[in-house]
Amino acid sequence: MATLVRLSRKTLTLKNALPSSSLLFSRHLSTDPKSTQTSSSSSTTTTASDRVKWDYRGQRRIIPLGQWLPKIAVDAYVAPNVVLAGQVTVYDGASVWAGSVIRGDLNKISVGFCSNVQERCVLHAAWSSPTGLPAETFIERFVTIGAYSLLRSCTIEPECIIGQHSILMEGSLVETHSILEAGSVLPPGRRIPTGELWAGNPARFVRSLTHEEILEIPKLAVAINDLSKSHFFEFLPYSTVYLEVEKLKKSLSITL
Repeated sequence: MATLVRLSRKTLTLKNALPSSSLLFSRHLSTDPKSTQTSSSSSTTTTASDRVKWDYRGQRRIIPLGQWLPKIAVDAYVAPNVVLAGQVTVYDGASVWAGSVIRGDLNKISVGFCSNVQERCVLHAAWSSPTGLPAETFIERFVTIGAYSLLRSCTIEPECIIGQHSILMEGSLVETHSILEAGSVLPPGRRIPTGELWAGNPARFVRSLTHEEILEIPKLAVAINDLSKSHFFEFLPYSTVYLEVEKLKKSLSITL
């Protein structure tokens, strides 16, 4: 009888010990280098597939809105990471530099001949202007817009300079041969007369421009236009003709 009791106790202890031994066995499997490599490779595959999806969902430069499609002249330079949406027109010789956003979803926005919108600028237009002036954002020829500027429903006449970090509000007007200093804020409906230098927040008259300063305004726009050409030639055309050229070179054993 005593021997039977001892045997039953041994079987009970073995049954209780089985789960712990199986846990140890599973832990041993989890620390196996092959299983670790498998799990890491699966996680890498998951991140790789996510990366491919993210790259596919990348930023678009031209965004049509309804019937409106942004128009870019043949010789205009628009950086690859610029966003043009809706009623936007970039005329001949104009340039829009990296990171800028021109959003014409409510009204028209035009960048005139040989004008330039430098890095990280935001151009927008409202439905209507409270001052009764045109609500579209219109930049005429030979105008330089400094980096990080914000323009909303304003008009800039030919041969003007808008300094960096400037803000032009609804209905504001900058007349020809004028300069707005960097960091200035032009309130709604404010007008800068011809041939004047304004600065401040809000912007105020500083002095009249000299004849030499007025002559330098279009020269700056032309210099930036020449600089944009070196960037323009670095990008492939929209068509796929270059792929046919590469096939022809390979068939003729011409080194690429």
